[in-house]
Amino acid sequence: MPFREINSKMVEATVAPGQKMFSQRGAMLAYKGEVSFTPNMQGGQGGLMSMIGRRVANEATPLMTVEGSGTVMFGHGGHHIQVINLAGDTLYVEADRLLAFDGTLQQGTMFMGSQGGVMGMVRGQVTGQGLFTTTLKGHGAVAVMAHGGVIELPITPQRPVHVDPQAYVAHHGDVRNKLSTALGWRDMVGRGSGEAFQLELSGNGAVYVQASEEKL
Repeated sequence: MPFREINSKMVEATVAPGQKMFSQRGAMLAYKGEVSFTPNMQGGQGGLMSMIGRRVANEATPLMTVEGSGTVMFGHGGHHIQVINLAGDTLYVEADRLLAFDGTLQQGTMFMGSQGGVMGMVRGQVTGQGLFTTTLKGHGAVAVMAHGGVIELPITPQRPVHVDPQAYVAHHGDVRNKLSTALGWRDMVGRGSGEAFQLELSGNGAVYVQASEEKL
């Protein structure tokens, strides 16, 4: 079900009988029609192992199952909302950035080390982002949250993208990531080590970057 952007911080979704969607608890702002909201204890469609993985990592993000017939408006914390439409590919996104998504999407959990080896684990420790990342795969729409707006940067084999890990929101496609070190101008003038680590993404796909280094 596509999302209609009301403004940069609110989206509206149409819920139809026989369909369902998932949203972060507390994200519903208003609704019209006969719509029900049920706490989801299984972590979306990831099943028991997905839930266990997040419990172990202390990263469980409570979800609501949304069903019925009507329209629902979503928003949370005044954060900027970016709608991402998937056409059979996989979106990798931190769980706490998920606002709402289609129930048709297959949800899973990926250990970041499987993409970046030891560096994937280091990324989790250095940036404060989890070692486990949520994956959403299939055809459908996802609404994610960010600070200060989002830009989509294409990733190609000839042109990898380097991102401040704290500005990273999500990525999709056949993309590999690793954490690299670099000496930034802030380090040279003694103003901290914010740019000492960069997340390098290579392959084919796109990465979404927020206009802030602030966590949600």
